[in-house]
Amino acid sequence: MFIGIRPRRQRQLLWATPLLFAALWLSYVLAALRAPAGRLTSTLDWGVLTGGLDSAAAWQQAFADGSVLRLFSGLFLHADWLHLLGNLVFLLIFGLPAERIMGGGRLLLLFLLGGAFSNLAAVLAIGAPNRVVIGASGAVSSLIGAYLALFPGARLGVVLPLGLFLQFVRVPAFLLIGMWALLQLGFAYGGPTFGAVAWPAHIAGFVFGVLFALLSRASIARRLRRSRGY
Repeated sequence: MFIGIRPRRQRQLLWATPLLFAALWLSYVLAALRAPAGRLTSTLDWGVLTGGLDSAAAWQQAFADGSVLRLFSGLFLHADWLHLLGNLVFLLIFGLPAERIMGGGRLLLLFLLGGAFSNLAAVLAIGAPNRVVIGASGAVSSLIGAYLALFPGARLGVVLPLGLFLQFVRVPAFLLIGMWALLQLGFAYGGPTFGAVAWPAHIAGFVFGVLFALLSRASIARRLRRSRGY
């Protein structure tokens, strides 16, 4: 009698999330080492400027002078270390499990395209010209959206203060992410009183991530079957 033995699954090497983590961190460190005038110049040179990309002529000009690349380069600039830290934490929480399912190349593509789309949404929503949109929040929001689409039944750990003690509980991911999405909508319509945050970028990135994951389900399933030897 011959018995088929399944090949041992090789441990997957996750590279896209660590690469993005390092790129975001290194970009911030290099900018922070510059004098204030130099940091401002970098922001103006590489950040996404509002007041454009609202017509065919503006898009033609952006492709001609290369300024369309600001939609991507602005993702790697951050206002301060708190801005960076928040994005890095969410990148690890949602990026690593998503990469295990999607693969590194697809996750990197999602981050860049979702971030560019979210920056474009911010440019169109802000209306006022000559403002600068920076940060990876929109790109990270696309990872959150993809995570929800890929793991609708997942649970996330949360530390809740209960009297004098802290209690670790596991809450359905769709509940926490749904609350987060509702907050983004509320802040987007709350106006500038909530600070200089491009809330429309978060919403656009989240929607992009959900759609990207849903449209990629077939190719993701094929990838998982190949990796498992089916």
